[in-house]
Amino acid sequence: MNDNLLRMRVSDRDIILIGTAHVSRESIAEVDRVIREEKPGVVCVELDEARFASISEKDNWEKLNVTRVFREGKGFLLIANLVLSGFQRRLGNELGVKPGEEMKTAVLTAKELGIPFAFCDREVQITLRRAWTRCGLWNKSKLMASLLSGAFTREKLNEEEIENLKKRSELDGMMSELADYLPPVKETLIDERDRYLAAKIWAAVGKGNTAAAVVGAGHLAGIKAHLENMAAGREDSDVSELDRVPPRSPLSRASGWIFPILIIALIALGFLRSGAGVSLAMLLRWVLWNGSLAALGSLIALAHPLAIIATFAGAPVATLSPFIGVGLFSGLAQAYMRKPRVEDAQNINEDITSIRGIYRNRILRALLVFFLSSLGGVAGNIISIPGLAGQLFK
Repeated sequence: MNDNLLRMRVSDRDIILIGTAHVSRESIAEVDRVIREEKPGVVCVELDEARFASISEKDNWEKLNVTRVFREGKGFLLIANLVLSGFQRRLGNELGVKPGEEMKTAVLTAKELGIPFAFCDREVQITLRRAWTRCGLWNKSKLMASLLSGAFTREKLNEEEIENLKKRSELDGMMSELADYLPPVKETLIDERDRYLAAKIWAAVGKGNTAAAVVGAGHLAGIKAHLENMAAGREDSDVSELDRVPPRSPLSRASGWIFPILIIALIALGFLRSGAGVSLAMLLRWVLWNGSLAALGSLIALAHPLAIIATFAGAPVATLSPFIGVGLFSGLAQAYMRKPRVEDAQNINEDITSIRGIYRNRILRALLVFFLSSLGGVAGNIISIPGLAGQLFK
């Protein structure tokens, strides 16, 4: 028997786990063959509805409202999602098979045969947001750096690396690398998804029914163990808590006030020690450092001149109010002055794979302005704090 085809009888459920290589033509053919031969009661796939739409609908990105993304504070989340899409596309170009094609085949074959199907994976955005909340500032920086470096590397895959990729999901492979790089989020990126997939398969198959579940080969062992535990009553099949993003800890919420409190305290102390003149000079120095480096980030992104001005003016306001990010000012200004076009949405998956494409695409350029101005604002605060303290005690 194929090592990646696992038949299980758990409780009163018959489940066939089809472990696929997400960039393999053989996996696509095997998925179609098994579903046609077995004719299960339900077909489960390792996808969520959003990911299925992204690989099925050519105009999916055309529905994107980038200004709404900025207003809702989802800029970093969209960047991570686009980076993953770019990573998938790069693999597809190198291997000649679109990532996720075997999942799409499973759904289309099920539809053709009149077999119900179920999306059993958790949304990538929820996985990333849960991982994000587990990260401190340093680990968040490492997470973004790892995602971005994975998207923009131009290094070609050698034959051995291609064969390794055929043994796992492109998404799972990236998640595994992130888990190794960031041990604090391993549970979120790896372990939770095995449990989540098993629970959704368990619920979809129902009592006395049969199911064919199409999952990445790397998930087989974890899903098998969880299904056996659920059948034996050792594990709850309710995973609703895994669909929720845990609230930020009090320490995490308080961390947003560190810069405002430090800056206000230093300027106030300057006023008490040396009077209004020194205090005003300290305030001006901070505004220049904070606003200038944030604006420099926008300039590097080749933002519209008015967006650069908005960045400079908005950075100090954003610092003093943890509920507003400088990226809100810069991103919205850029999107307003350089309104995204239909072709920007149509080409977004292609453009995200190159620096030139990012600068050409108005949606991606607005996100780049958002990202680099946010980075510059943080750098300005970090630099200005010791500068203010030095001016105070000199």
